[in-house]
Amino acid sequence: MAGPTNEDAKSVFTVLVTGANSGLGFAICCRLITEFLSTRPQTQTLHLILTTRSRTKCDDTLARLRAHLQSVLREANGKTLGISLLLEPRIHLEGETVELTSLLGVKALAERLLARRQKIDCLICNAGIGGWKGMDWPRAIWTILTDLLNAATYPTFKKGYIGLRTKRQIPPDDYGKQVRSSSRSLRETEKEEPILGEVFTANVFGHYMLAHWIAPLLRLNTASASGEEERARVIWISSLEAYPHALDMEDLQGMKTDMAYESSKRLTDLLVLTADLPPTRPHVSSYFSATPYPNTSSIDIQGPGEQQQDRPVMYLSHPGICGTAIAALPSILLLFMNLSFYLARLLGSPWHTTTAWSGACAPVWLALSSHSLLEGLEREGGKGKWGSATNTSGADRVIRTEISGWGWGGKVGEKVDGGMRMKRGRWRGMKELTQEGREDFELLGAEVWRKMEELRREWEERLSGLPEDSSEEV
Repeated sequence: MAGPTNEDAKSVFTVLVTGANSGLGFAICCRLITEFLSTRPQTQTLHLILTTRSRTKCDDTLARLRAHLQSVLREANGKTLGISLLLEPRIHLEGETVELTSLLGVKALAERLLARRQKIDCLICNAGIGGWKGMDWPRAIWTILTDLLNAATYPTFKKGYIGLRTKRQIPPDDYGKQVRSSSRSLRETEKEEPILGEVFTANVFGHYMLAHWIAPLLRLNTASASGEEERARVIWISSLEAYPHALDMEDLQGMKTDMAYESSKRLTDLLVLTADLPPTRPHVSSYFSATPYPNTSSIDIQGPGEQQQDRPVMYLSHPGICGTAIAALPSILLLFMNLSFYLARLLGSPWHTTTAWSGACAPVWLALSSHSLLEGLEREGGKGKWGSATNTSGADRVIRTEISGWGWGGKVGEKVDGGMRMKRGRWRGMKELTQEGREDFELLGAEVWRKMEELRREWEERLSGLPEDSSEEV
C-alpha cells in the first residue's frame, strides 16, 4: 500500500517495526493499530511499515494485520455505528523485506526508505534470534519443580550454540569488483572479511546499522497526540536475561560463549542506557550524524554539528516473559512452557505477561506516549528499562526494571516503591547499586559505544565500494 504524501506528512505517524511476522513483533503491530485509533486524534494517520525476512511472510503478515484491523473496526462499530468509515482510512499498512544478518540487505532497505524522503517517527528494533540448540532437560525439570518462580523467570537450563556466524557478507563475485579498483589480490581481499556473529548481528548490529543509515529520516516531527514538536524514537527490545556475566568485552559478538543471546541483550542495555551520558557523547553524536547517503541529496539533513536535542531518543524496553516462537519448541513443550508461565503469574510474578499481546505493552507505550510524559519520567527517575508486566489477573502495565550496575534509573540510593520499582521478580544475582558500580557501568557503556562505532566504520568502508546491484540478499 502506498504511503502518505508529503503534503500531509505532519499528520502522519510513521512506525517501522522489524521482525513483525510472528510473536512479539506481530503483537506490537496489532497493538499499535488498536491503541493508535483509540488514543490519537482523528486528524492523525498511522503509517505502519513492517519488515519480515521474505515476501511470502510479508504478504501473510499484512493479510493478518488487515484482519486484525477489521476486527477492531467491527468492535468500534458496535459502540458507535458507522465510526469505522472514519477509522479505517487512518491506518496505512506496508511491508518490507530484510534479513538483518545481511548488512547488504540492511543497506538495501535503508536505501529504499531514504529514496522516499519520508520521515520515520519511530523505529522499533524487535527482530532477533535466540541461538539455542536445546535444553538441559534434567536441570529444567528439577528447577521448575523446586524453584518455579526463579526458574521460569531466569532459566539456567537453556543450551546455546557456540560460534554461530553469519553467511559471508560480500558475495564472491563482488570481491573481484573491489579488487579491480585496488592493488590487492582476490585471495587477500576474501581473507580480509572478518567473521560476524549471527546472534550479535541479528539482535544488535543489524539494527545498529539500520538506525545509522536511516538517520536522515529520524528527524524532528509533529505527529504527537498534542501536536507538540517531538523527537523521533528508536526503541530497542531487550530481555530480563541481560545478565552482566554474559558479556565479555574481549568477545563483544558473543562468539565464544553459549550465552550469545544474553550477551547481545546486555550489550543492548549498555548502548541505550548510556547513550545520553558525557563519556559516550562523541560516539553517539558521530553515530547519529545524518551524513549524506545515496539517494538523499535533496533531504534536509544535519551534519556532524547537529544539536543533541535534534537526534532521535533511544528507549529501552522488554516484553517480560511471554510465549513466542524465538525458543523454537515443539507444540507440546510450548504448552507446558505456557502453563508454567501462568502458574508463575498466579504465584505473584510481575514479569509473566504470558501472551505476546501483553508483552507488547511496554514497546507500544513507548511508541505512542507523548514526548513530554516520557521525558518527565526519565528526567525524574533516570533513564529506564521499561518492562511489560502484569498482575495475577493478567492486567498489563509498564514498570521499571532493575539492572545490574544501573539500578532502576542510574541513581544511587533508589528504593523499592511497590509501583514502578518492585522487589518481586528480582534476579538473585542483583546487588544494590553503588556509586562505584554506577561509574563502572558508565565507563563500560563508553567502551561499548567506542567498539560499536569502530565496527560500524569498518563495515561501511567494506560495503562502500560495492555497486548498487550488490544489495541483493547474499
